[in-house]
Amino acid sequence: MGFKAVLWDFGGVITTSPFDNFNRYEAARGLPLNFIRGVNAINPHDNAWAKFESSRCTVEEFDHLFAAETAAAGHEIRGNEVIGLLGGDVRPRMVKVLTRCKQDYRVACLTNNANAGQGTGMSSTDQQAEDVKAVMKLFDIVIESSKEGIRKPDPRIYRMACERIGVAPEAVVYLDDLGINLKPARDMGMTTIKVTSEQQAIDDLSRILGIDFGV
Repeated sequence: MGFKAVLWDFGGVITTSPFDNFNRYEAARGLPLNFIRGVNAINPHDNAWAKFESSRCTVEEFDHLFAAETAAAGHEIRGNEVIGLLGGDVRPRMVKVLTRCKQDYRVACLTNNANAGQGTGMSSTDQQAEDVKAVMKLFDIVIESSKEGIRKPDPRIYRMACERIGVAPEAVVYLDDLGINLKPARDMGMTTIKVTSEQQAIDDLSRILGIDFGV
């Protein structure tokens, strides 16, 4: 297969997963495990989270909408509290893999994010913001849902990514930690990797591209 590009999700791939932060929050407050993810899975194309990541509501509106949705599910959580959980730590080994891929392939970021917190919506502290900024400079193209007004898994955003990096879907390897976001990419012809851990992602990408990343 003549791959020409590697397409990366950000949170949960380049950084540690915000889902880990969600679970710690839930445990600390005696909430059911994966309660927040469960709420986000209800009406996934038009719920508070979907509207927030596609810039169809403001931070203030999200705060109230998310509170209403979680209250309806049994445990009210303000949206602003969840925003503070979004940041993850950059994975240095994954950055090394990204840098190596950049030598032979186009590299692009396709991320669902929100206009909140530290500018990008992908960091919760000043240090995380600086780390994210440094990694973003490595990508040839960055496509953010909050700027485009559409989000994964809408097929349009995958087509947009291919058009902007100038490659056919069949020539793309795509990494994401959510199966719902991988399906449209796979249906278009991309080779997909579901990221369940950093090492697993590195091993799978190494096998597909035939590169020993040495990390």
